[in-house]
Amino acid sequence: MEPTGGIVETARRLADDVLFPGALEVDASELVPVERLDALAAAGLYGLAGPREAGGLGADLRTFTGVMEALAGGCLTTAFVWAQHHGTVRTLAAAPPALRSEWLGPLCAGEHRSGAAFAGLRRPGPPVLAARPVAGGYELEGSAPWVTGWGRIDVVHDVVHVAARTDDGQVVWSLLDATASPTLEVEPLRLAAVDASGTVTLRFSAHRVPEGRVTLVEELQAWQARDAAGLRPNASHALGVAGRALTLGGASPLDAELDACRSALDDAAAGLPAARAWACELAVRATSRLVVAGGGRSVLRSSHAQRLAREAMFLLVFGQTAEIRAAELARLAPSAPPPGS
Repeated sequence: MEPTGGIVETARRLADDVLFPGALEVDASELVPVERLDALAAAGLYGLAGPREAGGLGADLRTFTGVMEALAGGCLTTAFVWAQHHGTVRTLAAAPPALRSEWLGPLCAGEHRSGAAFAGLRRPGPPVLAARPVAGGYELEGSAPWVTGWGRIDVVHDVVHVAARTDDGQVVWSLLDATASPTLEVEPLRLAAVDASGTVTLRFSAHRVPEGRVTLVEELQAWQARDAAGLRPNASHALGVAGRALTLGGASPLDAELDACRSALDDAAAGLPAARAWACELAVRATSRLVVAGGGRSVLRSSHAQRLAREAMFLLVFGQTAEIRAAELARLAPSAPPPGS
């Protein structure tokens, strides 16, 4: 098994040699080419979060975030689709034996690839997607507002890991076939960045989920605690975009700030929202610097500068919580009066 440091180096080579050279082509595509995801599977990266006994790499948090940062710096669209997979792997590692036996090995190998649908859990008020117990399982009603990778989750057997809430405050996680049906409507979303990620809204109408596809039932508060603890990995997207912009733009004082921001994220606990906001705002500054340095050619669609700037904008709101939003707005507030005031 490759040592953890070697996994990060593998990801950096893939980012530099495979992902980055074709990132503009992906950015202009309708859907990320499956060959790019296959390259990540061939390198074992779909098993990054999986246990070794199931064929995974058993990566620790520092290795996981290092791989995410490297891939995001190569092509955020590809990295964004790939990143949806790992929550399913982690859940299945502790799932009932039948589900674990059927799914975990193929998911770690990248033979099956999963998406995730849980953004609605962050919204206050009544459930956006409700789960009602019925004989033999559950029935889903409502919508999953943000599901990435549709059409590229898996070339053989598409699945999406869906979270829905019951009336008594529980969260029901289930593996659903990623296929439109009379009870599952798919609405494509057009995005200003990572548009080739296959991001959609799913609408459920009395959609049946068999008990055998339920991976976990937990209290909403338990999920909220896990979600708060998971803020660090998502910040790696911003670090990767910022790092690529700084590499393209040449040496600057922002290089040291990138290292400091990464350290703050790695060391943060309760301060994670503020550190995450720093990473996102740093990506905006780093990509803006690249745009300015490149002049008029930066706004050509053939320029990486405009792509990276749009991706930095996207990351300001990706995975945003109320705490992160407040911290971002505070960082973006003017720190000095305008000239002549």
